[in-house]
Amino acid sequence: MKNFDRKRQTGCPVTYGLDIFGDRWSLLILRDMMLHGKNTYGDFLAADEHISTNILADRLKHLEAEGIIEKSDDPENGKRKIYSLTEKGQDLAPVILETIRWSGKYIFLNKERKALVTRIENDRDGLLAEIHQRANAN
Repeated sequence: MKNFDRKRQTGCPVTYGLDIFGDRWSLLILRDMMLHGKNTYGDFLAADEHISTNILADRLKHLEAEGIIEKSDDPENGKRKIYSLTEKGQDLAPVILETIRWSGKYIFLNKERKALVTRIENDRDGLLAEIHQRANAN
């Protein structure tokens, strides 16, 4: 993790957000947690984007240090960790959904992704409620 404090001194909200969650991998981890229920290191490694182990470990540590996610022991397997969204992380759900909705206007979507964009447009509140419910169940 780089020296983010210098950048944060500008007081720019865009800079602050980008410093915390603005890289590709952090956003994909958050997407997987929010929309696909992924919550273990192995779950994230299995994503279609093929994140490398060192980048995944770095991003998870960064998101945890920023208070976006928290890590706990898996009650079923003491060697495994479970990652969950904090309240601060859950507050990013509208950002992720809006990014998906915006992107969906400009790229080709398969049937599943088109259904997600349609759901965001037609039942955003319901989807946000599901994300919060999933996050609070962990």
